[in-house]
Amino acid sequence: MKTISAQELNSRIGAKGELLLHVLPEEIFSARRIAGSKNACVYETAFLSKVDELVPDKERAIIIYGAGAASLDATLAAEKLQTAEYHNVIVFPGGIEEWDAAGFPMESDGALPSAPDLSGTFRVDTAESVIRWTGRNLFNHHNGTVKLASGEIVLRENTLVSAHFTIAMDTIACEDLTDATWNAMLIRHLHDADFFDVAHHPVAEFHARAADLISTCTDGTPNYLLRGEFTLRGITRHIEIPIVAASADGARITAQGQFELDRTEFGSIYGSGKFFRFLGKHIVNDHIHLHVKLHADKMN
Repeated sequence: MKTISAQELNSRIGAKGELLLHVLPEEIFSARRIAGSKNACVYETAFLSKVDELVPDKERAIIIYGAGAASLDATLAAEKLQTAEYHNVIVFPGGIEEWDAAGFPMESDGALPSAPDLSGTFRVDTAESVIRWTGRNLFNHHNGTVKLASGEIVLRENTLVSAHFTIAMDTIACEDLTDATWNAMLIRHLHDADFFDVAHHPVAEFHARAADLISTCTDGTPNYLLRGEFTLRGITRHIEIPIVAASADGARITAQGQFELDRTEFGSIYGSGKFFRFLGKHIVNDHIHLHVKLHADKMN
């Protein structure tokens, strides 16, 4: 794969017959680009179609650049183009970062997008938020949902002040059992004292005390560790949940988290090998897998 440095590229800017291709999203292209560049985002499925519109001649020289050496965007674009039989592909691996460090000028129509400042009280959208559960044993599993009844998050300058969420335990639903009789039987079993004792404990609660930034996170991995107290069946335990949380506009927060909850710590011991012997096919895993998806809107 041919490569080029910032100095070499600067001497070739405007060379006849060469296309300078910026392969990051449109909003980055608008904010930071080398003069004369065209844009086709390598992250989009239409990348090759867009390049074909820009460069129908597959023998034409294409110089590709993206964010910089720590990002594989330009390398990925070059591989895609070479697979598509573009024969004169050159990569500027230093990208925007090296170009800027070398002091060469850039074009811009505005600032790079930045994360909004989050302050205020946010109320959970209970219609769009959901908790998905999976319960297992060695040979089988069941999965379904349970709904949030309410929730409120208070932030000050992107820092969690407090958060409280209530789960309506009587909304437990099973999605994998299609037979209505078996489905209803499982739900009754989950409602009774063997599992969640919903008649005496109709709600579960989580009080979040802190959301610690995970410094090693990358986009798409948990960026906060949510810590607090979870109450189920009247028993409260400290839990920690790694979450991905962000806001596009400062008006709505979206967060997702996945974790394992040990039900036996909350008095649900049915089928647990910790407490019973010779369970055989009646054993039920102690851990329940939970996937929480939450949307919360800023209150006016």
